[in-house]
Amino acid sequence: MIPLRDENPTQMPAVVNWLLVAANVFVWFRVEGAGFNEPTLLASVQRYGVVACEITGICPTEGLRWSAMLTSMFLHGSWGHLLGNMLFLTIFGNNVEDSMGHLRYLAFYLLCGLAAALAQVLVNPVSPVPMVGASGAISGVMGAYVLFYPRARVRTWVPPFFVFDVPALVFLGYWFLTQLFLGTAALGAVEGGVAYWAHIGGFVSGLLLARVFGDPVLVRARRAKVRLSRAELARHRW
Repeated sequence: MIPLRDENPTQMPAVVNWLLVAANVFVWFRVEGAGFNEPTLLASVQRYGVVACEITGICPTEGLRWSAMLTSMFLHGSWGHLLGNMLFLTIFGNNVEDSMGHLRYLAFYLLCGLAAALAQVLVNPVSPVPMVGASGAISGVMGAYVLFYPRARVRTWVPPFFVFDVPALVFLGYWFLTQLFLGTAALGAVEGGVAYWAHIGGFVSGLLLARVFGDPVLVRARRAKVRLSRAELARHRW
């Protein structure tokens, strides 16, 4: 199931969400060489990605690279990885920012990314494989979205032929259950693959943190489909 768009208009420009998209694209080109040079790509992933056994101290390392918990969420392993993540972020992130304000949303996004990386490290502390990607933080955004807008319609494509609208609760609930099933099946695996538990950890942290970071005035206005005045928006934008 691939989301194409949602029927959920916003009240303010998604400034931070677009900056996050731009940051991910910039890092992909500037730091990772857009994937065209494999040695550059591998070196950047190894240098800035989260290596669980280094964080836990189980494997030899020159020092615990806690900074990788932050840098890893702006790196990707392939064009498909980047484009898929940016699609989800573009569709769901603008509405979550619209219910938090810009700075709250930025803090929320980064905290969800950190929680997601920590969840993967805790589940597989001996893994020597670098973990990269914005999907943990984006999973947090999706958790907040389903809390704020469970009835919003999401235009969904099921390849190759089927396109239909479903409530966000159905789309994101199905996505989360799929991650939970696949993550449980992958328990104990040391080799590389999809960081399902980062997705799960990010989604759950998004559900929990959304209640803290959501702006009550913005959330109520969005749910009631009431358009705030420019003065009211200015007071809650940040």
